[in-house]
Amino acid sequence: MRKTLALAVAAVALTGCGMLPPGQASGGGGEEKQQSTSQEQQPTQKESAKAPEQSAPPQQDKVIATRETKVASGDGGTARADVTVLKRQGKTITLNWSVTVVEGAVNMHNGMSDGVLRYTVGGVSLIDPVNAKRYRVARNGTGPDAECVCSETQGEFLKEGQTLSLYAVFAAPPADVTKINIEMPMIGVFTDVPIS
Repeated sequence: MRKTLALAVAAVALTGCGMLPPGQASGGGGEEKQQSTSQEQQPTQKESAKAPEQSAPPQQDKVIATRETKVASGDGGTARADVTVLKRQGKTITLNWSVTVVEGAVNMHNGMSDGVLRYTVGGVSLIDPVNAKRYRVARNGTGPDAECVCSETQGEFLKEGQTLSLYAVFAAPPADVTKINIEMPMIGVFTDVPIS
């Protein structure tokens, strides 16, 4: 209490002498801090209002490999597959791609699966040409009911102009393998696709 009173008296004395600005006479400068904080926040709010004008448009995934082919399923349409991501992450590799129907229609129902009644892209595989090894899509277990870590395609029937985005995860090849082949049922083989 005595310390607070002494500070208040000293502040009044200094203010009276012109040593402190009037805003600090309440002992501690809380008002000035609030004023300066609100003044600092105002430009930030103005800048955030301008942010949408200054922000760059969202980046699209870059196509690193593409292949177009006539597909036997559906109406025998033509489809183009665009690989956009083949990224190593620790002991796995993630593959992202899209399939676009260029002409006609394509039944994606089980066209990329590893079995007749499996509606996934589990039939896609990576082929390491250096070590002569095939990498199948990863599974979430080891039993017969283990599911692939990949996209489902059940009921996907694409018409001209439609695109379907897909993914699959694989075990990664050795670190010295920087390019790999991708085999996709219905589409064919992409060769020497760079791993990022």
